[in-house]
Amino acid sequence: MAGKVAVLMGSASDLDAMKKAAEVLAENGVMHEVRVLSAHRTPDAVAEFARSAEANGFKVIIAGAGAAAHLAGAVAANTTLPVIGVPLGGSALNGLDALLATVQMPGGVPVATMAIGPAGAKNAAIFALQILAQSDEAIRTRLVEMRKRMAAEAEAADRKVQSGG
Repeated sequence: MAGKVAVLMGSASDLDAMKKAAEVLAENGVMHEVRVLSAHRTPDAVAEFARSAEANGFKVIIAGAGAAAHLAGAVAANTTLPVIGVPLGGSALNGLDALLATVQMPGGVPVATMAIGPAGAKNAAIFALQILAQSDEAIRTRLVEMRKRMAAEAEAADRKVQSGG
């Protein structure tokens, strides 16, 4: 088994977007844990989770947050595991503030940053699968099959459009 993936979010209101990550992981048979941990409201819990994540069997951490979006950076500051940030909307700036807060990490504390919102959460899970696939052939095989399905769906859509349907 390749190990677990943590799916963290700064607020329960982020669940609609972040459940896309959990769904992709579940569809691919990857153990995961979903948590609400706030960089601002529960900073000690965030730091403790990040510091103990590797010992608790996690291999990758996905962290989604909106507005100031410090969750991914706070996690990355406390672990050497790969951290994937998902900026979320919901603020007056529709997630642009979260994107900038997530992507603008100082040198030495990397956070891989995905697109804003549910598409970013889905891609974060796929990226986590790609990381895990480096040491798990079954996950790699599922990724290859996923790509084949996506291609077949796109080709079917093209045929439908070409036939006037």
